[in-house]
Amino acid sequence: MVDTSVLVAGIAGLKSPAIAPRNASADLLRDWIEKNTFIWLISDEILLEYKRILARLGVRRTLIGKVINLLREEAEYVVVSAVPNISPDPDDDPFCACAERGRADFIVTLNPKDFPQESLSAHVIRPGDRIPTTARQKKRRHQ
Repeated sequence: MVDTSVLVAGIAGLKSPAIAPRNASADLLRDWIEKNTFIWLISDEILLEYKRILARLGVRRTLIGKVINLLREEAEYVVVSAVPNISPDPDDDPFCACAERGRADFIVTLNPKDFPQESLSAHVIRPGDRIPTTARQKKRRHQ
């Protein structure tokens, strides 16, 4: 599960494909793309949030489209019917709901205070932290 803050920082850190990533968020994205290091969970609400924030930050529409299309093809879609009030930031509640419904092992964020660990099954981690590996992830990687 990847919070918008990490996606934005990762994209900024990957500006030139010929240059090594410039931050931990970019490292996380590159490892996901190249090594399939974790299962990225998405929902309709999360894709809308990604699009909205990237557009507000002035990211080119073609790049936004590429990012969203990649996620639609490679991420695991989770149907979320209800969004509980878990986060102090209501914009992060869809991420909490998707993580819980999709049985995420972790949520990676630059804003851990917005993801109260005591209310979530998923571990709240920051980019650069060790990603927990589970049997579910291993199974998917070998399919």
